[in-house]
Parts: sequence; structure tokens; C-alpha cells
Amino acid sequence: MSNAKSRLTFKATMAQVSVPATSANLGPGFDTLGLALDLRDRYAAQVLDDATFDVDVSGEGSADIKTDKNNLVIKAMLHGFEHMGQKPKGIALRQLNVIPHGRGLGSSAAAIIGGLALARSLVLGGEQLLTDEAMIKLGTELEGHPDNIAAAVLGGATIAWTSGVGRGVTIKVDPRIKALVFIPEAHLSTSKARKLLPETIPHQDAVLNASRAALLVHAIQSRPDLLLEATEDLLHQNYRAEAMPKSMALVTKLRAAGVPAMISGAGPSVLVLHTLDDLEVEAVIKVGAGSFAAQKLGISTHGVE
Repeated sequence: MSNAKSRLTFKATMAQVSVPATSANLGPGFDTLGLALDLRDRYAAQVLDDATFDVDVSGEGSADIKTDKNNLVIKAMLHGFEHMGQKPKGIALRQLNVIPHGRGLGSSAAAIIGGLALARSLVLGGEQLLTDEAMIKLGTELEGHPDNIAAAVLGGATIAWTSGVGRGVTIKVDPRIKALVFIPEAHLSTSKARKLLPETIPHQDAVLNASRAALLVHAIQSRPDLLLEATEDLLHQNYRAEAMPKSMALVTKLRAAGVPAMISGAGPSVLVLHTLDDLEVEAVIKVGAGSFAAQKLGISTHGVE
């Protein structure tokens, strides 16, 4: 942490940032691999001289989001200011959400990184006091795992890990790869999804996942023809099937047809990584018609900005 005695210079102007949706795991890379998607939540904030939190939320999930100091963006901002050495008296926040909530598309990571980025933008010299590396560390502290956090900060595809603190690096994405997301009406909390995982798994399953995760890093960078094999998973998806039977049924059906489909994060959204043409994409969308809203998304090469 910075020297708490040092006084920060808060900017009087309003700061604005946007943060991409993210998909974690990508099949075999549990809590490790992430991908930024071209769907962005937007936040604007200003430091106030009064000890008040003026929060206005619109868009996706707005009815269920706190509008006081317990708002996740505000909590992240305060965490960021504290890291830099000083908290302001009050904050005005305007939050426009488009990322679906509770669907495995990184809405909480977006809020956390959005808050940290706003704090950085509202302090003179904030870029030096709160680096991207520090944002991944602080974001992981708030989120509990670094996969979505790293992708939200860095953009593109990312490898994340913890070595005492959250860390992340970006890897190149083959420009031919696009994303298709099937979003169900149902929600699933990450904490509930995690409770379905067993304490141990068979050694051969671990070997398969290690090989597929390693292969996926290569497939994403330059060999999209290997995506189907590379996204195979035995570590988490099947154990969570009971909480999202329709999603797992769709994954199974698409994979049987040769389409690289996987659960997005903790679910219940389904992510497809592909190099299909428009007609083929429409045929894939029809498979999930009725139970899912399909959204065609590009890979976001930029993280928070």
C-alpha cells in the first residue's frame, strides 16, 4: 500500500470507464483461462466534498443492485483509493449495465474492475499508484479468483493464477475466432455452482484437463481447428450439470455436432468459440432456440478503458 500519510490530489472532473464481459474457464482452464467479450458495462463517477454516496444504476439487473456504500463498484473504488493512500469523503456514481447478471459472464468482475479503474482515473498520477498489475491483485482480493478479473483488465484471452496474490498475462487470439453466447433466463450464483464441485477428482481426469488446457492456449493463438478437442473438460462442468440441465444438454448436443461449446464461467450461459460462416452460425443458433437468447459477440482486444 502507498504511504497512508501522503495526500492524494483528487480530480474535480468526472471519470468514465467501460469494462468488457468475460467468460472464464473456457472448458478445461478452471479458474485460470479467461476471455474478454465485446459487451461492455459503463460507469461514470466523481469525487464529492460531502460524506455521501450518490448512486444511480440503470440497465441489466438494476432493480437488485445496492445504491449505497455497499454497491460493488463503490466498494471497489474505496478499495482502490485505500491502496493509493486516501479515501475521498463521498462519491457520485452512474452505472449502466448491459452484461447479464448471474449468468457466468463476469458481471461482478466488471463492477470490481470498473470501480478500481474509476478510482485510478480520479486521482492525479493514479496510473502510477494503481497499475494494471495492482488492479488484478486488488480485484482478485474482492472477487476471490483471478480468471474474470485478469480478462477484464487486460482484454483478449488471458491466463491467470495466484501466487499469494492474483496475477494475469494476456495471450494473442487468432483473429478468425468469434464467440457465440447462449444466455438462459435462469440465474446461477457462482457460490452455489462451486458447492457442487467434489473435493477430489480421478487422476486420469486431471491429466486430461491439464493436456486440454495446454492445448487450448495453442488453439486460441493459432489453431482454431483444434478448439473442439481443446475445450474438453472433466473437472467442473459435469459436476454442475444438475444445477443447469438445459445448459449442459445444449453443450452436449453442440459438441456431438462438432461445435466447440462449453459452459461460460460458473454458468448457466453457454459459450461457443468458432470460425463458422454466417449460415453455419444461424444453424447453430437454432439448436438453442426456445430456451436461450443467442448473442453473437466479437473478442474484445481491450480490457477496461
